[in-house]
Amino acid sequence: MLDSRRPVVAVCAVRTGCGKSLVSREVAAFFRARGARVAVIRHPMPYGDLASQAAQRFATPADLDAARCTVEEREEYEPHIAAGGVVFSGVDMARVLAAAEAEADLLLWNGGNNDFPFLRPGLLLVLADARRPGHESAYHPGEATLRMADAVLLAKADTVAPEALARHTAALRALAPAAPVLPFASRPVLDDPAAVAGRRVLVIEDGPSLTHGGLPDGAAFAAARAAGAAEILDPRRFAAPRIAAVLAAHPHVGRALPAMGYAPEDLAAIAETIAASGADVVLSGTPADLSRLIASPVPMLRVRTAYADLSAPGLPGLLAGFAARAGL
Repeated sequence: MLDSRRPVVAVCAVRTGCGKSLVSREVAAFFRARGARVAVIRHPMPYGDLASQAAQRFATPADLDAARCTVEEREEYEPHIAAGGVVFSGVDMARVLAAAEAEADLLLWNGGNNDFPFLRPGLLLVLADARRPGHESAYHPGEATLRMADAVLLAKADTVAPEALARHTAALRALAPAAPVLPFASRPVLDDPAAVAGRRVLVIEDGPSLTHGGLPDGAAFAAARAAGAAEILDPRRFAAPRIAAVLAAHPHVGRALPAMGYAPEDLAAIAETIAASGADVVLSGTPADLSRLIASPVPMLRVRTAYADLSAPGLPGLLAGFAARAGL
């Protein structure tokens, strides 16, 4: 880990798809509300020309276009930019760190998958997923990351029975006995629920969370059910060959279309699948705005997630204590 001359908060997880990006946005908003300049440093996602990706800065959507960012990168960068933040990333972490330190009072490490932070944090928040009990000890480096945690945030805690939540909390405490466990909810927020009620719906979810994260579905599926969709379509029935291959390789995925977007061909396959679906409406649960990247012949609504603490003082109390120690 690199040491920084700025305070560092790191948000990591035991698996991908726990909600790191959601929590990172909450952390950034907390400190910005206190007047701090926050620089988000995203775990690098190096696809393509590594020389051009040595040290990158993203402050506008045009920066994403100029860097030819993949859908996976956009999923991480766009929400921070939309909130007025600046995101740094790249494969030369020393250069990335120096650039971020020059602009910020606080550095926020937004982790990738289940990896540990590349900067030494003053506060390490590690997420686990209430829908995936046992995963906290089954994957590397997720388990090691959990053992380093200063606090554990248990996501989607409102979606499981109290007994299951208690068992999961005990398992987390066994690996990180000094870390408090804070349950929270990730609640889907749909642009226009009335447009979904009684309709045939195709849901698109964050790709990595479904494929190598092991989730069957995500926020868009939950939003479709809550809004009273008449039918949530199974993309296996009409998927383009490129998408069909992904679904065949990941049979655990339910009625959800993974937003694979590592190449232009992936985006074309998503558009082809939408066109063949017969859906009345598409719900996109990926944090990236897919409507900017593909021409959908079907109306596309975005599903966002909202953070909600399920205990007090929750995340704000934890961050207030760190802010006092860091002089922010």
